[in-house]
Amino acid sequence: MMRSLFSGVSGLKTHQTKMDVIGNNIANVNTTGYKASSITFSALMSQTTQKASGANAATGTGGTNARQIGLGVKAGAININITGQGASQSTGNPFDVMINGENFFVVSDGSQNYFTRDGSFYVDGAGNLAMTSIGYNVMGWQVDPETGNIKKDTVSALRIMSAANMTYPPEATTQGYMSGILDKNDTDVTSTNGKTVNFQFYDSLGYSYTAKFIFRQSDDRKVYGLELDKIIDSEGKEVPFTDKQGNPVNVFGDTKLLEKDGTLQFNTNNYEWASATLLRNKNTGEEIDLAALIDGGDWRDMDEMIGPAGAQVRVGDQLNKIAAAYGYEGRTEDFLNLAYLVTPGNPTATPPTQDVTCTIENILLGQAPAGVTGMPTINNACVVNPADATDPIYTAQLKGSMFTGVTVSFDGKNGDFAGIDGNPAQSTIKLALSGIGEGNFADITIDMSAIGNQDNKGTSTVGATNGSNDDATLGQGAGRRLGDMIGVSIQPNGMIYASYDNGMTKLLGQIATARFANASGLEKQADNLYSSTLNSGEFDGIGVDITANGDSMSTGQLEMSNVDLSSEFTEMITTQRGFQANSRIITVSDTLLEELTNLKR
Repeated sequence: MMRSLFSGVSGLKTHQTKMDVIGNNIANVNTTGYKASSITFSALMSQTTQKASGANAATGTGGTNARQIGLGVKAGAININITGQGASQSTGNPFDVMINGENFFVVSDGSQNYFTRDGSFYVDGAGNLAMTSIGYNVMGWQVDPETGNIKKDTVSALRIMSAANMTYPPEATTQGYMSGILDKNDTDVTSTNGKTVNFQFYDSLGYSYTAKFIFRQSDDRKVYGLELDKIIDSEGKEVPFTDKQGNPVNVFGDTKLLEKDGTLQFNTNNYEWASATLLRNKNTGEEIDLAALIDGGDWRDMDEMIGPAGAQVRVGDQLNKIAAAYGYEGRTEDFLNLAYLVTPGNPTATPPTQDVTCTIENILLGQAPAGVTGMPTINNACVVNPADATDPIYTAQLKGSMFTGVTVSFDGKNGDFAGIDGNPAQSTIKLALSGIGEGNFADITIDMSAIGNQDNKGTSTVGATNGSNDDATLGQGAGRRLGDMIGVSIQPNGMIYASYDNGMTKLLGQIATARFANASGLEKQADNLYSSTLNSGEFDGIGVDITANGDSMSTGQLEMSNVDLSSEFTEMITTQRGFQANSRIITVSDTLLEELTNLKR
């Protein structure tokens, strides 16, 4: 009689335990990353009143089964549906991460590692990636400073927003390229000023500069002169081509002649020579003293002031007036570079001789360049041939223009690029900037092979871009300014990248994960955490790449609880009925006891 009572009691207790499990599941129906539990029952020990016996061939009797009376029920096991994937909840927060698969995040309180499916993370005040709920650090692998790749050794806290990661260092430009069409009918190309192409680059401190190149066309329209006009900084100031001590530095190319026939005619209507070095405007009477210009210093310093105190004039203004007197329209610098044919060459002579030329600047200064003899000089009659004082320099035959730079050639049949300085094998030019200023520039190699010389309806599209034009190394060597961090993203493999406002990205680390042979053997802790046990398998301190088993991470999402409410409510109904039935066992047993005691009245 008493056995049924205690069986009913064990049934009540066991069903109450099941109700506790169900209640906990329902309570955590909205807990991030929660894994539902379930309980299984097992029978308690049974009382054997008669053991089983075998058949007796001698007596001809059969065997009998054992007679056993069960003593109730107990909780057999409480299992966790730990491998069941919860639904995803979109949050839009880039630091919310969901694991797709069976791995676990590794977090630490500073002394011990724990494991969780709760990927609700944030960046704390120290720059560490941490759990939003309790602040435990998310563990992962760091970047090897030598290789820039992830070093998968012992996991450590991911400090993704350290001071070093908040900015991306600047870099000097080392490569560039020109591309597009240089149309021979473009009025800019055919003009005296030429076609200007701007090339932007950076120094090692991240400051931006613009190099201004000029293309000019030769008479045969197959060769173009390319010179570096100037380099200006971001404030529009010109960068001097000098070293630290102020000595001039050759930055680009060497002295060349771009052959182009033309004439230079002295404007006798408005100007006259008052003396060998004194130019007078007939209309205004204004006089320009070449001797004063020569004595003033460097003719190329257009901003230099010369003359007596109170009456100083700018060198550039004076030179502009001289150019106007010769009827020249264009830049004064180009006027000074015009090449005058002193003596024609004779290719049939023995040995052959070349043309002897000098520039207008040489004539104005009265200085013959090296190797030039018989150069004309300016006197009061402006003669070309000093021996013939009656032949005024009204019209002078020009050979072309002297410039410092390179020549660019094109194939006359298809207009394709055909070489630098007449060398078909050379396709690059060099800006030798490392020797100027404080040494914060780098030499820049510019690839010219992508330029074509075809008809584009009179419009040139040639332009210059910093960086490599090679498909395999596109953009390499472009240089950059200092970049500020503008965003952080987490890739499906757990790698964390920062993006910067200078267009660069940087690998900051990788979130490590843990995988267990028996994940159900993990022991639940508070705050959505688990700890390893002997039955789950130990964590090796290194972790695994989440993609090793085909798993991945999704950002901007969290894993919801995998509790199935319909199943839980169904289990609740069966549990309630089971509890009621066991309570009836106790009630009926009590009634039987009551009848037993009533036998004696």
